[in-house]
Amino acid sequence: MTGLKSWVAAIGFALAAFNAGAAVAETRELTLVVPNPSALNNFPLHVAVGEGYFSDEGLKVNIQAVNGSASVLQLLASGQADIGQPGPAPLLGARARGEDIVFIYNHFAKSVFGLVVPEDSAVQSPADLKGSVIGVGTADGAEVGFTRSIMNDLGLTEGTDYEFLAIGDGGTAAAALLNKEVAAYAAAVADSAIIEARGIPLREITPEPYFAYFGNGWAVKRNFLENNKDALNGFGRALVRATKFGMDPANREAVLRHNAAANPQEGEDATLSSALLDGIQSRVLPLDSNDLIGYLPPEAWVKWQDSLVDSGALDAPLKDLDAAYSNQFVETWNTAR
Repeated sequence: MTGLKSWVAAIGFALAAFNAGAAVAETRELTLVVPNPSALNNFPLHVAVGEGYFSDEGLKVNIQAVNGSASVLQLLASGQADIGQPGPAPLLGARARGEDIVFIYNHFAKSVFGLVVPEDSAVQSPADLKGSVIGVGTADGAEVGFTRSIMNDLGLTEGTDYEFLAIGDGGTAAAALLNKEVAAYAAAVADSAIIEARGIPLREITPEPYFAYFGNGWAVKRNFLENNKDALNGFGRALVRATKFGMDPANREAVLRHNAAANPQEGEDATLSSALLDGIQSRVLPLDSNDLIGYLPPEAWVKWQDSLVDSGALDAPLKDLDAAYSNQFVETWNTAR
């Protein structure tokens, strides 16, 4: 009997070892590249890591932060990264140069830029800024073109009806607002969070249609898309699940904890982290509440292309704009496992 027990135990051990080896073999590693080191900019990504959602999908993600969308696109094009997070404008530029990179997941579903004023300002809409100075981070930043479009649509001309003033970000921008050097500030959500963390409440006056200029999202090379659909299904499903978890106020402390683990320096300032999370959360859900998380509205791509052609950033419209993005995974991502 003892020999039988030993034999059964040995078989059980062998099966366990085999199953463990099979589980390891089935784990798929993915290299992800993001355009800056902020964890909170990508809170669903780090929630998905911390809550084990990628593991549930048989995935292990290796996250690398690089300097901007251009670097993200270069790593994707060279095959050194599997999935990256560029902005839509740089992606369209890369496609115009012949790179077949495809946007698949709308992370910043609303514009990452906004036009803000101090909470107690008399300004209620951009039309009220006629005759005013509008602060921007840099004279040639993307926020300038974003705000100029708003003002142009109101029939207001730069240099005649209003002016831009480069005031930087962080402390210098906060000082310019406090000293009333500018009446409004064209800011990325991170810039607004920094100012609010310094004790200056802000109010957004961005017209609703301009939120349609969505921001950075996840993209892949077309051959990766075609050959790795199971992995992409799992990747997006984990992100959607993490987004829903992260948007629940009951999970706020867990979200901040997961992101502090990913970027301890960012997590040191609790006030700033909380303000930044609020700002990012305001941008990740679809503009149309009927759309699924991750969905890429075709009409928003037309807006982006038209604005890039009008500004000269694109010489001409792409021959096939629809090829720049895909919504083929969205329904699966939003379906529970």
